[in-house]
Amino acid sequence: MSGSGEIPPMVQNQLAQLQQLKLQLETVSRQKMQVEALLRDAETALKELDKLDEDSIVYRTVGELMIKEDRVKVREDLSEKKETYDLRLKTLERQEERVQKKYQQLMEQLREALGAAGAGAGPSPTTMGA
Repeated sequence: MSGSGEIPPMVQNQLAQLQQLKLQLETVSRQKMQVEALLRDAETALKELDKLDEDSIVYRTVGELMIKEDRVKVREDLSEKKETYDLRLKTLERQEERVQKKYQQLMEQLREALGAAGAGAGPSPTTMGA
């Protein structure tokens, strides 16, 4: 008999869900790191822009080109991007929290299911959940 034949279908399903949640958590974490980097870049650019004199010439990179742009317009665009990145980051943080919570709950359910199936001598719920 193989080991997989001994695992109840419900537990197999929970393990599959756990894997899915882990992948989802990794994806959200990666996206969050990317948005954090974009946010830092926007903040740094805004700080540097604020250091410039009002009559300073500013260029914007567009693909392979650098185009002269109005300083005020660049500041407005960067501020909008920063706001967008802030909102996206908050959304990803909430999503990460929800997925992490689901992951922890499912882990606990699996521990209980495997503990009850393996121990048989009497489950102790007080030792499992704090």
